[in-house]
Amino acid sequence: MLVFVLRRLAQSVVVMLAVSLISFMIFRYVGDPVASMVGQDTRIEDMERLRQSLGLNDPFYVQFWTFVTNALQGNFGISYRLQLPVTQLIFERLPATLELAFVSVVLALVIGVGLGIFTALKRRSFWAGLIMSLSLVGVSLPTFLIGTGLMNLFAVELQWLPSFGRGETVEVTPWWRTGFLTQSGLRSLILPAITLSLFQMTLIMRLVRSEMLEVLRQDYIRFARARGLPERVINFRHALKNTLVPVITITGLQLGSIIAFSVVTESVFQWPGVGSLFINSVATVDVPVMAAYLMFIALVFVVINLAVDILYYLVDPRLRISARAGA
Repeated sequence: MLVFVLRRLAQSVVVMLAVSLISFMIFRYVGDPVASMVGQDTRIEDMERLRQSLGLNDPFYVQFWTFVTNALQGNFGISYRLQLPVTQLIFERLPATLELAFVSVVLALVIGVGLGIFTALKRRSFWAGLIMSLSLVGVSLPTFLIGTGLMNLFAVELQWLPSFGRGETVEVTPWWRTGFLTQSGLRSLILPAITLSLFQMTLIMRLVRSEMLEVLRQDYIRFARARGLPERVINFRHALKNTLVPVITITGLQLGSIIAFSVVTESVFQWPGVGSLFINSVATVDVPVMAAYLMFIALVFVVINLAVDILYYLVDPRLRISARAGA
């Protein structure tokens, strides 16, 4: 177990170094940040002085080494656009994104797994066919189109829910404001959370359904039925348990995707998270914020993959046997 975790940690460090190099190379050359920070009437001497103070005239390897060492200390520099520490900006926006992602994952898991089980066990029923047909909407339509449609129906036409913003928030700690404790905060969360979770929900539902149908055809399920076990025990104790092994992997990866791709949903609903911060930074070539965001998303994927690998190792005995054989 310890060797397995250490091996995964070493792989994670290599991945983070590769991502830091890629993000540094891409964002460093997307444009001249000094030109976006100063006005048109700024003198060339002043621009050169600013470029020198930011270290933009240093060799590539010096800039990259400075970037990595500062990132390890949680220092991503000063935002060119807002003139505030990037770490402070991300921590101010992070609670909004994490709350949206958390609610979206819960919706996707609870409804996706539940509908997947139902459509597998009642696969010949009218409702199962209707659910499978409607699931194509969540898979095929782009997120921004779903969000715009929900906004138009529930916010503009019916006026049941707000169309943008996070609503009223309450300060829980000096670095965390939440909308979970206010009515307007919860109402503002509904439409973005449904929009963000719909694709993952249908994906999990179809995965659970296909895996459960496959498991129900196995010999040990027939043997359990021949022993006279109740259908409830066969379906939920034997079939569902083996169905969830691949679902754990996919769900873990999808959790990272929900945080990473919340950019579109946050833009549609003007949700004040790190995704909207990244979009505004792209428009102004705010390189430190863009690089920090990419590093943050990479770290989220690395941590989630590591947790999924460990969970998968604990659930699947075949991995433990192969690891011992390899050792």
